[in-house]
Amino acid sequence: MDIELWWLLALPLFFVIGWLAARIDIRQVVHESRALPRSYLSGLNFLLNEQPDKAIDSFVEAVRIDPQTVELHFALGSLFRRRGETDRAIRIHQLLVDREDLTEEQRLQALGELGQDFLKAGLLDRAEAVFLKLKGTRGDDTASRYLLEIYQQEKDWAKAIEIACSLPDHESVHWQRDIAEFHCEQAIQALADSRFTEVEEHVETALSINRKCVRASLILGDLRVAQGRDDDALDAWKRVEAQDPVYLSLTAQRIMDAYGRIDRIEQGHLLLRSWLERHPSLDLLDELFHWEIERSGAQAAYDLVREELRRNPTLLGLDKLLEAALLAAPAEHRSDIELIKQLIHGHTRRVARYRCDACGFKARQFYWRCPACGGWETYPPRRTEEFDLTP
Repeated sequence: MDIELWWLLALPLFFVIGWLAARIDIRQVVHESRALPRSYLSGLNFLLNEQPDKAIDSFVEAVRIDPQTVELHFALGSLFRRRGETDRAIRIHQLLVDREDLTEEQRLQALGELGQDFLKAGLLDRAEAVFLKLKGTRGDDTASRYLLEIYQQEKDWAKAIEIACSLPDHESVHWQRDIAEFHCEQAIQALADSRFTEVEEHVETALSINRKCVRASLILGDLRVAQGRDDDALDAWKRVEAQDPVYLSLTAQRIMDAYGRIDRIEQGHLLLRSWLERHPSLDLLDELFHWEIERSGAQAAYDLVREELRRNPTLLGLDKLLEAALLAAPAEHRSDIELIKQLIHGHTRRVARYRCDACGFKARQFYWRCPACGGWETYPPRRTEEFDLTP
């Protein structure tokens, strides 16, 4: 009975304490909201109503009234950068960097934002200088990734390799692929200058990092051709089938040229035909199609495409079939075939593009590095129609 009486006496006391705490919190919120510039609240309202231009004007006014609003400076600078107004973003973040009342964390954040402003503006040297200041700090990882992007844009592959190898997860499959590509870029530069020893070193390094690096095998074959060793070049290019058969079309012209130089053209033709049977590819079919027209005539090209269409029916294959039929048809039938071909060609233009696996960017040209997202080897030489037909 004593316990029940105690609780009856304590309940009103707890209620009074809770009421006082709520009043204090409410007064604190009201006080803080009144301390904010009215233009700041207007800016938030404009953002909620999807009126970014008016929101920015309000935030600018808030910063003018109360220069101590650090977080508002950061928000405003980011808004300017996203809008492409990099000059204004740079001014805001530079003012923050120069302030003496910032904490160390805020100063590092301001430096990181300033570096991104310079990068967005295309001022790569100034962006590099800023991110180098962040090396060795808590912003080291972020700085390294931005520096890596800068060195790739500048094509400074030696620095790109150094930075990539310093990342905590540099031994992952993703970074092994990218680092191998950096070595391939160096190999291509060396091959252009006939520095064959350097080419060999970079290719071997690329393959040791990523044994499935198709590009390294292609470059090795090109090196052997430059050295007059066509048989060795063919051995290098044939490895692509084991590495990734999707890229076989990139070897087709090289292989036919090499077999032609050693007077074994039929052997090359049989090799490509066997690849096409095992690994259907519109680009590989296109290479064989043109070879048949040049070497054996339109009828042989027609037979090739017709046989492939039976196995893998595609609009792009039909377009090639009509092209061969047009060349072989009598003059009185060509106008009808030409009309049909034009109708089909209008549709094939939409499905004859390459597509990035990472971001979906499409283009008519093949890239080792996606122009949109910057991913390496995310742009396989397969037309969009082939993606659509894949189960």
